[in-house]
Amino acid sequence: MAAKEILQLDLYSLLNVREDATDKEIKKAYRQKALKCHPDKNPDNPKAAELFHQLSQALEVLTNAAAKAAYDQVRKAKKRAAERNQKLDSKRKKVKLDLEAREREAQLNEDEEVKITKNLDEVIAKLREEGSRNLLEQQRLIKEQIILERGQRLPGFADQTDSKNKSTPKLKLKWKCNKDDESNGGYSHEFLLSILRKYGEVLNLLISSKKKGSAIVEFSSTRTAELALKNETGLIGNPLKISWLEGQPPVNTKNNTANVSSASVETSSHSLLQNTARTERDYESLVMMRMRQAAERQRLIEELQKDDD
Repeated sequence: MAAKEILQLDLYSLLNVREDATDKEIKKAYRQKALKCHPDKNPDNPKAAELFHQLSQALEVLTNAAAKAAYDQVRKAKKRAAERNQKLDSKRKKVKLDLEAREREAQLNEDEEVKITKNLDEVIAKLREEGSRNLLEQQRLIKEQIILERGQRLPGFADQTDSKNKSTPKLKLKWKCNKDDESNGGYSHEFLLSILRKYGEVLNLLISSKKKGSAIVEFSSTRTAELALKNETGLIGNPLKISWLEGQPPVNTKNNTANVSSASVETSSHSLLQNTARTERDYESLVMMRMRQAAERQRLIEELQKDDD
């Protein structure tokens, strides 16, 4: 959306916030309104997508200091022009206005608006080049909330078990993190995905916003979850503690009650163990190859989704 189109909107009224609202208040208002008009929740409303896009533009402009300042400057200039026109309207009832004076004043107003609009265009272009992290983060949270409302259980922090997802393995991740640590102990959503996808397809990943230093990951297969549990350690300075949450495979325990003392039986057992070890190594190599293929396929899917967005 270009600057001229943005200037046709009252971004503060669109989000229902004051002009002196903080970034936190603006983000909260965006989530509330965007969640109601999200296209996924309003498939039969053709205007939902347009309104959702306008809300996104409002969040981009009002949470960026430079863009907000330029937008506020344009609004003030328009307000002054409207006040001047109102005064002129009241005077028209008494005296005849000088046409040339009006044209000069209109030209000055237009020049001022063009100059400020150009400034806003430049700020918005720069904002888009840098990427709107606030917008992407808020939209990700909205997507997750919509999925939760639909009953499609993401790996949360509740004690109840969804019978539909019993067969899907989930691991609990923990690490050290202070409450005021904005970096979350070095574990961002993107970083966790990058280290966990080495072992296979990750269906969902949810970092707790209430309990710092904890997350839950859902894998597509039990073998993938076992590999991550066994091999992943995370950051050297802040290692991960990984444990099962759901889908842990049963532990097969066999009690050996008979002692075999025959030399021929011991030789056969030793040979069997060697063959088993080779088989396991071959299986692990095959699994790792399939994991790499799945990771590459996932990366291509994400790139295609980014291009579509």
